[in-house]
Amino acid sequence: MAKTASFTKRTLITKANSTMVLAIGIAAFVVVFSLVASKALISQASYQNRVISAKKVALKTLEDDLAARDSLVASYKNFVGTPQNVLGGNPEGSGDKDGDNAKIVLDALPSKYDFPALATSLEKLIEGQGLTIMNIAGTDEEITQAVNQNAAEPQPIAMPFQVQVSGSYDAVQGLVDVFKRSIRPFQITKIEISGDEGSMTATIDAKTFYQPEKSLNIRSEVVK
Repeated sequence: MAKTASFTKRTLITKANSTMVLAIGIAAFVVVFSLVASKALISQASYQNRVISAKKVALKTLEDDLAARDSLVASYKNFVGTPQNVLGGNPEGSGDKDGDNAKIVLDALPSKYDFPALATSLEKLIEGQGLTIMNIAGTDEEITQAVNQNAAEPQPIAMPFQVQVSGSYDAVQGLVDVFKRSIRPFQITKIEISGDEGSMTATIDAKTFYQPEKSLNIRSEVVK
């Protein structure tokens, strides 16, 4: 009888120990799971907060850009809508001083490298002074200049050229004056003149400029 009672007592103790170990194991699992889950939730919440903050910054930037766009559109309309352009010509006309202000500005400082177009403009200026064109020289660097297009911070780039003309002294002087008054900037670096006042040859080394377009880089950002 005593042995049976002792066996039963040991069985109960063993069962109680097993139950306790199981309870402790479950409790430890719950604690570890809670810690891991809490860390994941905290990390996720922190990430979401960073995403929300980045979205708020992007939204503010977008709102500022839209406001700047509206202001720019209004300014542009006022600039091109004047009854007389900056040269005193007719915005709707086709004369030398005509055209809207936007066209005049683009003619003054083109956004594309185009040496053939420059040569055509020089021919028109020279012939307008009654001079004979002997030569228009320069290096067409269209392929080389292609790398400068769509720059983030564009700067004016020089386009050197040389013209050789013949005519009277007054006509040559008139051409120099036209270069000085032209809405497109011309910088004369050297003039060589030979002949007499009535018939002379002039070789003019000069350069004009173009300015590449400013690129607008729209990019996406990964929030980490």
